[in-house]
Amino acid sequence: MQEPSCCGSHSIAMLTLAALRRRAPAWLSLARREIGPIALVALVGLCLLVFRHIAEEVGEGDTRALDRTLIYALRTPGNPGRPIGPDWLIVAATDVTSLGSTTVLAIIVILVCGLFLSFRRWREALMLLLASGGGLLIIELLKDLFRRDRPPLVLHAVKAINASFPSGHAALSATVYLTLGALIAHFAERRRVRVYALAAAVVLSVTVGCSRVYLGVHWPTDVLGGWCVGAAWALGWRAAALGWRRFRETQR
Repeated sequence: MQEPSCCGSHSIAMLTLAALRRRAPAWLSLARREIGPIALVALVGLCLLVFRHIAEEVGEGDTRALDRTLIYALRTPGNPGRPIGPDWLIVAATDVTSLGSTTVLAIIVILVCGLFLSFRRWREALMLLLASGGGLLIIELLKDLFRRDRPPLVLHAVKAINASFPSGHAALSATVYLTLGALIAHFAERRRVRVYALAAAVVLSVTVGCSRVYLGVHWPTDVLGGWCVGAAWALGWRAAALGWRRFRETQR
């Protein structure tokens, strides 16, 4: 009398397994769609936590010894006003650092926004404009809040103005280039193009930030803080854009 019961239980188990297999693609599809926004929000939170830690350490003066050690390691012995390396490297660093200046980034943003508008991509143009303008405002507010002194003038290989922390060049280059990389990745159909766009954005941001330390106008922790702020701001806009798109899809 137990054999039919066992057969019945086995049949129920097989039917349940078959049903789960049929539903698996839907669950996998949902997971793939939602993992992007979740990962972005997690990265934003991580960047903000790291920035908070750096800001606290900077405010308490705990990073002074490390900052001085690193920046003086990049100076020519006996001539602190000259970075180490050949003349062409100093010229190249000066050219690279201009890619993070407010003027150059403003030109890039205006030109790209014009391109988006010519394709009637109103939302993309507005997103880039708001992300860039908002990033600039946040950096200025943070500089006024911390009012950290820059490295000594004798170390400066280029001119620099306003407060030191966080680095405006590092933060704005991260904001603009990461936002542009995310927009390009959004339109690109091929995965390698998306990877290339995002990798190029990261490389540009990192190179600009490193050039500020090399040229003696920022402490290393200024640049780290700037990267955190810029990345958090850019990723936050990307997460908001994905969330808005999900919301619009559910309303259809």
